[in-house]
Amino acid sequence: MSKVLIIGNGGREHALAWKFSRSPQVDRVYVAKGNPGMEVIAELVDISPFNFEALVSFVKSEHISLTVVGPEDPLMGGIADHFEKEGLSIFAPKANAAIIEGSKTFAKDLMSKYNIPTARHKTFTDCKEACDALTSFTPPYVLKADGLANGKGVVITESIEEAKSALNDLMIKGLFNEAGKTVLIEEFLRGFEFTFMALVHGENVVPLIPAKDYSQAYDEDKGPNTGGMGGFSPIPHISEADIAKARDSILVPVAKAMVKEGRSFTGVLYAGLMATEDGPKVIEFNARFGDPETEVVLPLMDSDIYTVITELLNGKKPIVTWSNDYALSVALASKGYPGKYETGFEITGLDTLDSGTLVFHSGTGYSGERLVTNGGRVLIVTKRAANLFEAREAVYDEIKKIRCDNLFYRMDIGRFNQ
Repeated sequence: MSKVLIIGNGGREHALAWKFSRSPQVDRVYVAKGNPGMEVIAELVDISPFNFEALVSFVKSEHISLTVVGPEDPLMGGIADHFEKEGLSIFAPKANAAIIEGSKTFAKDLMSKYNIPTARHKTFTDCKEACDALTSFTPPYVLKADGLANGKGVVITESIEEAKSALNDLMIKGLFNEAGKTVLIEEFLRGFEFTFMALVHGENVVPLIPAKDYSQAYDEDKGPNTGGMGGFSPIPHISEADIAKARDSILVPVAKAMVKEGRSFTGVLYAGLMATEDGPKVIEFNARFGDPETEVVLPLMDSDIYTVITELLNGKKPIVTWSNDYALSVALASKGYPGKYETGFEITGLDTLDSGTLVFHSGTGYSGERLVTNGGRVLIVTKRAANLFEAREAVYDEIKKIRCDNLFYRMDIGRFNQ
């Protein structure tokens, strides 16, 4: 039997811990640092995801077989480099490969070099030059901070004046510190946006099922970008042909390109795609499991995730099998998120939910013995059902049972399918 360590403390990491805890190959799951919702399936470890030396020592002392990293910041910081230097098994890209998420300019240059379909773009480090260049694009204007901005570094506006104001916020005022000092202006892609993740080791690519993520805070895709307010999988109107094209023209070529560039990628390659009239095109790449996509994809995976990942790391091409069900999730977030919000509000009613309901904690904590809010996104509620409509109805029925004075959520996740 094996032991697994998950790095991170959000809903994505809770979903990973839940999935690994169901593996017949795994007898113990640890999470650093984790959150209260994980306590029934994993042992929480009070080590910061950025304390690489302490994590390495813990893995060695506990004879942990596999470490999986959830959040992006430790990846950029080189956690995989530290682990591999010590001969430890970790499913995560090294820092020089994680740059595919850490720098949108790098990702765009890579796509241009290897003819991977994406939007036309220009990169700027001077605010005035960026503002002047807006006239060479047509609205809506898409502005992207080059570096990491916790899923909030994209501005889309119809107004050129608002675009100039956003550029000033990013490049002059330092809205996202160094992450926004370099900005990309992109052509706006029209179509249906979806997420396509793959487990990757070098040139070996194992696609997962696509998912739909809802990024805006409010119904009808209004409001600011967030880390994700819900999602579902699979996607009924993304054809098998589109999925195969995305695999063959995007995921596989990118994995091969990274090898050629001396940046061989190991871990989860996340492609945010747009299904356009000309086929799928890349919006962005991430170097880890998506959130909340993980909370709908993993519940549909029939295969043992531990076996799949360890086989991949050992040079095999594992076969992943999937349920025929649909899964839909809705995020419950603190009022004010993704802006300023208060925490410490009591959460009750979780013990009244149906046994088949999955609740992944994202931002919870304890105040004495009371479970309270402790973050922006607080809970991700997920249900499986035979079709998308039933999954959606079931999730919203369950959410009504949860009591908290300071949470909000979108009411339209999956609604387009009705």
